[in-house]
Amino acid sequence: MADLVDRIQQFNRNRRPELLALKYQTMRQNAFAFLRGTCHLFYENFPARSALNEAPPVWICGDLHLENFGTYKGNDRLVYFDINDFDEAALAPCTWDLARFLTSILVAAHSLNIDDTDAQALCQNFLTAYTRVLSKGQVGMVNRDTSTGLVKELIDSLKLRKRKEFLDKRTEKVGKTRRLLLNEKARPITKTQRKQIEILIQTWAAKQKKPKFFRLLDVAYRVAGTGSLGLERYILLVEGNGSPNANYLLDLKYSCTSSLQPYLTLAQPQWSTQADRIVTIQQRVQWSPPALLDTVELDGQAYVLRELQPMDDEVNLSQWNGKLRRLRKVIETMAEVTAWGQLLSGGRQGSAIADDLITFAQTAVWHQPLLEYARTYAIQVDADYQTFCNAKL
Repeated sequence: MADLVDRIQQFNRNRRPELLALKYQTMRQNAFAFLRGTCHLFYENFPARSALNEAPPVWICGDLHLENFGTYKGNDRLVYFDINDFDEAALAPCTWDLARFLTSILVAAHSLNIDDTDAQALCQNFLTAYTRVLSKGQVGMVNRDTSTGLVKELIDSLKLRKRKEFLDKRTEKVGKTRRLLLNEKARPITKTQRKQIEILIQTWAAKQKKPKFFRLLDVAYRVAGTGSLGLERYILLVEGNGSPNANYLLDLKYSCTSSLQPYLTLAQPQWSTQADRIVTIQQRVQWSPPALLDTVELDGQAYVLRELQPMDDEVNLSQWNGKLRRLRKVIETMAEVTAWGQLLSGGRQGSAIADDLITFAQTAVWHQPLLEYARTYAIQVDADYQTFCNAKL
């Protein structure tokens, strides 16, 4: 027990105490929440000597699991479904992302009321879809016109979301303007912090086409995510296209070193900052990156800045309603998106070109070792989760 607990505490040692306590509370919800909060354990435990490490190098998300996919509005203002978290992104064997995703299916199965046989079948469905797309070497995307099943239902539902309603949930009107609602998800900050962020946004906005669009109206500490809980993160309310109903919300998130870094054997680019790593890889992997995605520095620290949108959302996997084909389809869509991202970013700074990925996909000899590892590690996650819960951090 001590070894596991020490490893978790050591990794999280520099986080805000009150939010770290919230992170640990979230991780105790179930084994899947524990998996999401311990990406570092997954790579600490990944075997250094394994044929899986000989797979082609690609730009990976690093933390690929069932809840790191979602919808967003791209720079072209169209809504897409794609991988949506790149905090851990790096150049690594493509099998690393696949192993983590398959593990997430098996671990999440219990909370989704899926039996082991069906969960393993879903893992095979994911691998089959991923391999099929990779073997073609052609890149695609998922938007309103190409989506199906649960993903299509999600994207279609977004048409009904209006900016005013989105703002009403997170802000309140004060005369002819708005201010953020303070609650468990948006907490107050000091006057000094506010002034620092105000100067930061003002400096950044001066370089944009419409500086007045980014006039800061309010800012609060943002509590969101699982793995990143405890890291500095803010929600910003800016003027946008006009007060009070055309304001915009921005997310400002501290960027730390990827938890994969100690275990990477492939040469990585010399990133100027960790935020540069995250944003650059995201721009390579996604068909159309989110609007306003950029890097900034606050008090000498690197942050990722992006828009919070009415279109931001995740597929509600619990809505599979006992119909396995609905869940199978969304997992196959996630597989396709994963393969497209690897193809789209291929040939960049050491990542495999499409021809190498096609060759890799034409043989399925790596499927079984990958499935076996995911099954074994899912059992380990369940055991570690129980140990963690018994430790009562």
